[in-house]
Amino acid sequence: MIDKKSFVADKIQSIPYSGIRKFFDVANEIEGAISLGVGEPDFETPWAVRERAIYTLEKCRTVYTSNAGLPELRKEIAKYMKRKINCDYNYKNQILVTVGASEGIDVALRAVLNPGEEVLLPEPSFVSYKPCILMAGGVPVVITTKVENNFRLTPEEILEKITERTKAIILPYPNNPTGAIMERDDLEKIAEVLRDRDIVVISDEIYSELTYGDNRHVSIAEIDGMYDKTIVLNGFSKAFAMTGWRLGYAAASPDIIAAMVKIHQYIIMCAPTVSQHAAIEALRSCEENVVKMRREYDRRRRVMLKGFRDMGLDCFEPLGAFYLFPSIAVTGMSSDEFCEKLLYEEKVAVVPGTALGDCGEGFIRCSYAYSIKDINIALEKIEKFVSKYKKR
Repeated sequence: MIDKKSFVADKIQSIPYSGIRKFFDVANEIEGAISLGVGEPDFETPWAVRERAIYTLEKCRTVYTSNAGLPELRKEIAKYMKRKINCDYNYKNQILVTVGASEGIDVALRAVLNPGEEVLLPEPSFVSYKPCILMAGGVPVVITTKVENNFRLTPEEILEKITERTKAIILPYPNNPTGAIMERDDLEKIAEVLRDRDIVVISDEIYSELTYGDNRHVSIAEIDGMYDKTIVLNGFSKAFAMTGWRLGYAAASPDIIAAMVKIHQYIIMCAPTVSQHAAIEALRSCEENVVKMRREYDRRRRVMLKGFRDMGLDCFEPLGAFYLFPSIAVTGMSSDEFCEKLLYEEKVAVVPGTALGDCGEGFIRCSYAYSIKDINIALEKIEKFVSKYKKR
């Protein structure tokens, strides 16, 4: 008998399914369950964006675009990046429009990695990084960030992990799941370590617009000596509530972007045409929508943070993205056990910290990209659950 498993590549068989999806597939089958798990904005895509998409369809502008994306959109992205991070990118050869920032991660890694080269990966972090490194033939080298450092990456931690095989480092800030940010002073120190080394920086800035308080998002590409060796990844999903439109972009030096376009043209051809036209409108006229969403996320952030602390859970204060990462140590449960029991007993779905890296054990990830009503109901249920299992 044929072993059909043998048809599947070993490295793909070795990659586990997402620990996030596992819980939410179950949650979807439980009637009345409240989910605080998926990073899905609950805001509608701004009307101006939807209107531009409708107009694009009416005019039958549904053919392929150039591989790199519509020139008009790339021009707007270049203007946006100059405005936001004060970096000049030539829209003709330094910007690639991708199918979400997720494709950007995959293509960036494939463009720079040779087999066996190492990528420094701060964890806890987004679930896709490690599998994408492995599928690109690289070796993930985990750097465990610590709550006592506000989950920020330190130069000492980087130096400890650098070897002669180190080719790249991923900077996932603002961070999913911790909500940590890196300020200019933090990035200056990291730049001191990386500036004179042949290490590519892949800076995932998808949550850049969701930075709270007096903090302005700073990109490592802004730091002296880092522009030419940094690939900046961003997109429209989080800031503009455009998750299903599947649109992101990468900005880097011409050589790197040329390599990424080469991969992109063979596996994708081009990003969705209607989404590209809509994104032009997002960048031109939706700044106020972003401000309103950020203000509301900030309100929810404070409500949820207070809720967790009031019920006795230690919780780092996030200053970016839309997640909290509370410790569940007081219950004595593992992250998986906590999430499973909470789901079945109280019908609240959250993400085990281990889904974002082994060092996430003892934590859970909760998104506040949900209504205040749902957040308050969920907090009541979690408080009841924690009170029941808290060690005396």
